[in-house]
Amino acid sequence: MPDEPTLGEVVRRFEDRLTDVRDDIHDLGKNLEKKVDQQIYDYRHNALAARVTTLETLREKDAEKLVATRRWLTGAVIVPLVGILLPVIILLMRGSGS
Repeated sequence: MPDEPTLGEVVRRFEDRLTDVRDDIHDLGKNLEKKVDQQIYDYRHNALAARVTTLETLREKDAEKLVATRRWLTGAVIVPLVGILLPVIILLMRGSGS
């Protein structure tokens, strides 16, 4: 019977296992506190989706403003400049040919 543990050793082993289980339960509790509730996750996801939609709309408006600026630049600056310079160039070419 020397291979059988004593009653004190059995109690000590049991207490060790009980402590391990308590630590595991405590760790699980900490992990559950970190977990996000499904409703909160859904609210955050919906808010993020709304923000992305808003940013996409703003990007499209900025692209439209850029196109409008290019059109304005072409219409207000380049076309009149060509309209002024083209006759001058033609006159200079005709004048040098005579």
